[in-house]
Amino acid sequence: MTLSRKVRGDEAHRTLARRPLYATPGETTEVPRYRLPEHGMDPDEAYQIVHDELMLDGNARLNLATFVSTWMEPQASRLMAETFDKNMIDKDEYPQTAELELRCVNMLSQLWRSPDHEEATGCSTTGSSEAAMLGGLALKRRWQQRQRAAGRSTERPNLVMSAGVQVCWEKFCRYFEVEPRLVPWTPEYHQLTGAAAAAACDEDTIGVVAIMGVTYDGAYEPVAEIAAALDALQARTGLDVPLHVDGASGGFVAPFLTPDLAWDFRLPRVQSINASGHKYGLVFPGVGWILWRSPEALPDDLVFRVNYLGGEMPTFALNFSRPGAQIVAQYYNLIRLGREGFRRIQQASMDTARRMAERIDALGPFQTLPGSAIPVFAFRVSDPHVSYDVFDLSRELRSRGWQVPAYTLPPDVSDVAVLRVVVRNGFSADLGELFLADLERVMAELATQPAHHRPRRSAFHH
Repeated sequence: MTLSRKVRGDEAHRTLARRPLYATPGETTEVPRYRLPEHGMDPDEAYQIVHDELMLDGNARLNLATFVSTWMEPQASRLMAETFDKNMIDKDEYPQTAELELRCVNMLSQLWRSPDHEEATGCSTTGSSEAAMLGGLALKRRWQQRQRAAGRSTERPNLVMSAGVQVCWEKFCRYFEVEPRLVPWTPEYHQLTGAAAAAACDEDTIGVVAIMGVTYDGAYEPVAEIAAALDALQARTGLDVPLHVDGASGGFVAPFLTPDLAWDFRLPRVQSINASGHKYGLVFPGVGWILWRSPEALPDDLVFRVNYLGGEMPTFALNFSRPGAQIVAQYYNLIRLGREGFRRIQQASMDTARRMAERIDALGPFQTLPGSAIPVFAFRVSDPHVSYDVFDLSRELRSRGWQVPAYTLPPDVSDVAVLRVVVRNGFSADLGELFLADLERVMAELATQPAHHRPRRSAFHH
């Protein structure tokens, strides 16, 4: 968390020990942890100090909590290292990096069935959360313009979405003063339905968000059904409510594994789509994408044009300077893999996830949640007679190196607690077998340990 606490008292004076082989006679053998040192040190020594501390982090390849890519080919890593110094915002100084971004936008525009490939409208971002916020800002500004044109108030905008949305959408609503209309989950249905979406809309609704790859369970919400319900709402009442698709995870999965599924710009109601390049776009952390179906879907007054980097350039972002290396890596993946390469990788991950889910269901005390459409599955303890819960399992699995989140589902179904496993490129079937073997060992150990001897349960801190 970047909002760090203030270090006080004795802790503020804690030091790091320097290795004797680096220190020269008479030098101090310690360096402060929380204060800037008075003097510098040898670069190899500084490297060793930081390297040793980072060994305490978890192994990224065993992190089954994160959707973010933890493996890339050596050639992609080398390209990123060669371009760490490129500033993505400085398109005049790094025109070819800007060209690669433009190519990526055009490729994604075609992948998501844009009706006009010649005018692909979109940009890269630091991740799908920033992309979602840009999509939300465009929805709000277009609504404001419609309201003013009709002589109506712009004071109470709202955004309709499922209670299962990722927290970035709640952040958007809080930061940009939009009422979040969260349609609750029910025990029978964990998605936003078309009927529920339409029923929540009114003249102050800036848009509806549909999720392709719900964070809690990996399911796709029925985008076509929601679009049809909003079409019917307009025919019945005149309310024209745009639809945004949060494809943070599914945007790089659905086109390859379910190409006939209509969720994208094939549906005229869909005005914008965000996706994460650093999830199933297979890039290391730091890149997302936002596309609009046409230039008209992005209000021009949200775009800034600056000339103080050497040439006049348009920019629409919450950040300014940011690295170009991830853009280069995204382009590398797109041309390196092509459609068939992406299909094979996503299918392999999906096959591994499904095999693991089937094996876990067969163990007895567990039940996987239905409906996952991406290489993700969640499971709960369904046997009331076992003495452990998902929080116990998460804690014990972490002692073996596996990072598996345990959490409760959204309000109204929060009595259900689950473990979630995210399978990504680089997580092999063999690693899946090793995880299952450790899960069985943990189950056996917990079964012999009285519940009152175990630590107080807690959620996964991630």
